Amino acid sequence: MKVAIAFGSNLGDRRAAIAFAAERLSPAISGLTLSGLIETNPEGEGLDTQPLYLNGVGVGETSLDARSLLELLLAIEREYGRERPYPGAPRTIDLDLILYGDRVIHEPGLSVPHPRFRNRFFVLGPLAEVAPDLVDPETGLRVGELLRKLLQDETR
Repeated sequence: MKVAIAFGSNLGDRRAAIAFAAERLSPAISGLTLSGLIETNPEGEGLDTQPLYLNGVGVGETSLDARSLLELLLAIEREYGRERPYPGAPRTIDLDLILYGDRVIHEPGLSVPHPRFRNRFFVLGPLAEVAPDLVDPETGLRVGELLRKLLQDETR
């Protein structure tokens, strides 16, 4: 199954955190292709004093089911020292399952496609770099189209 994973970090050595996560994911995701990394401001009310994020996206193939892949992402976050003291807290590493093939899954603790990825340049920009033709199964739009739409909406 083709999957897209978002990587982000705004604490400590951000590049090392993303490299660590990619290395840990590579046995479970074959042909993992990583985008370039972009630096972005934290998004959300009251987060403007946090350090900048480093963000990227990885795309590859997995035989894991969506729940098992999510559990792996959470285990990697814990292994790297991610803490969740409050919503929006700074992160040593943040891993999100963005797309899981053409599947739409809405279960407790698991929503795929990621419910907010269409409104996040820090996901769509890097994702369009490595997989512009991936299709959002909920809208039927390709990632490149979603990015163009987001950029047009932001200029209005």
